[in-house]
Amino acid sequence: MGSIEAIRGIGSIGETSSVRSIQRPSETTGPNFKETLSGFLKDVNSLQQNADISIQRLAAGEITDVHQVMNATEEAKVAFNMMMEVRNKVMTAYEEVMRMRL
Repeated sequence: MGSIEAIRGIGSIGETSSVRSIQRPSETTGPNFKETLSGFLKDVNSLQQNADISIQRLAAGEITDVHQVMNATEEAKVAFNMMMEVRNKVMTAYEEVMRMRL
């Protein structure tokens, strides 16, 4: 029955004294687009470097597990492909905004 009491507490439609104006926060609490994209690029770069290091270690004979090297290279490949898809979507959105008439 607590939920019914909460509904009754709302008041009638005609009451305007309880209506509050919606205010936008002055600052966003999360990271902005630039920071998010920059972090993503750093992650992709790190995966590419790890893949390169694992390939070099395999060629030098330090790593004997080919599966480990393949996992590192595939992970880097998937991250790079995802980065390129995000780039393509951002470019498509930018081109669409530029085509808009004011």
